[in-house]
Amino acid sequence: MESGAISQPALEQIARIRPADLVVGVLSPGGNGWEAASGAVREAIGALAASPRTVLVVDDGAGGARVEEEQSLPVLFCQLSEPGGPEAVPQRIYDAYRAMFDVSAKMGARACCVIAPGMQAVTSRWIDRLVRPVLEMEFDLVTPRYDRRKLEGLINRAILSPLSRALYGIRIENPIGPDLGFSGRLIRTMLDYHVAARRGSPGNPLPSIVPAAVGGKLRICEAHLGARHQPPADYPNLSSLLAQILGPVFLDMEHNAALWQRARRSEAVPAFGGPEVAPEDSGAVDVRRLIDSFQLGAKNLQDVWSLVLSPTSLLEIRKLARLPPGQFRMSDDLWVWIVCDFALAHRIRAINRDHLLRSFTPLYLGWVASYALEMEGADSAAVDGRLERLALAYEAGKPRLVSRWRWPDRFNP
Repeated sequence: MESGAISQPALEQIARIRPADLVVGVLSPGGNGWEAASGAVREAIGALAASPRTVLVVDDGAGGARVEEEQSLPVLFCQLSEPGGPEAVPQRIYDAYRAMFDVSAKMGARACCVIAPGMQAVTSRWIDRLVRPVLEMEFDLVTPRYDRRKLEGLINRAILSPLSRALYGIRIENPIGPDLGFSGRLIRTMLDYHVAARRGSPGNPLPSIVPAAVGGKLRICEAHLGARHQPPADYPNLSSLLAQILGPVFLDMEHNAALWQRARRSEAVPAFGGPEVAPEDSGAVDVRRLIDSFQLGAKNLQDVWSLVLSPTSLLEIRKLARLPPGQFRMSDDLWVWIVCDFALAHRIRAINRDHLLRSFTPLYLGWVASYALEMEGADSAAVDGRLERLALAYEAGKPRLVSRWRWPDRFNP
């Protein structure tokens, strides 16, 4: 099966049950998606009863396809991605999203909701809030807002959310989901994007969703979903995950450079629902270990970083590496310059892209250590204020990024 393609048995089942007004996809490359979320989906069916026709699509990891009835609604069980070991799960999730776009288009859906793996906290409210703005208010993209612990979702908080805000001028907390609602218009746009990217490396389609909606002047909103807990970060083995996430993000920056260079300021989007009681923090970050990793990188990766970062950034990193743990703080300006310079180095292929992305890990661990030390004892309001200051630093640093992007030869680190 081609990456992100639908199997022939699934196509035959789609032909039997189409058309659909709404498609709800439950993704689980491990094959247990229905067991994990069936209760929430069954509850949501009642809330979505006004929809003329709803079809559930469940990724069961099997090679065939079958249709069963659940409360008079068809449920399509099929394989949305190629099987593989644990290391292949991220790519399988990305393939499953592309397959869901295709399934929804073939069924002629007016709206699609996708619930990603790790859905122990899913409730019927999740699906309702991701779908209702599309079906009843003509929004094209509904992105999630989760109630996070202060040390959860740090790749998103440190990079993905503020970078997307600065680039595309849209203030959303989780630009790549993973739980999302789409209109039929946006689904068709994403399929066209995938076809255009097929000659290259389409990779993860999720970073393309916000720029596709912005470029198409489609309507975007957020939905408060509640808590979505993540497993503790595996910091010693973080390099592969960062490469899998940042590679597609940087590729998408290159693809959409003309779009994001036109955006001048950011704007908030409508948000539906409201935040719940913030979940209590549990566990702690081993800051000493993170700082040790940063210091080791500063010692061993200077030759690599000198091909990527400005002399000013390199000097600041050396100073930071000499500080005792109690004084370890990475400034927002330095962090923004690091992220933007890595994006540019990825574009111009300053070094092998995989080596480049993996060399980013100690720098990210340094940011995490600094953030954890600064936010120790902070309440949710203080965390929100801290992340807003970081987002504003990304916006303030955008002119420098635009200049570097347009004239990279004028600056040689």
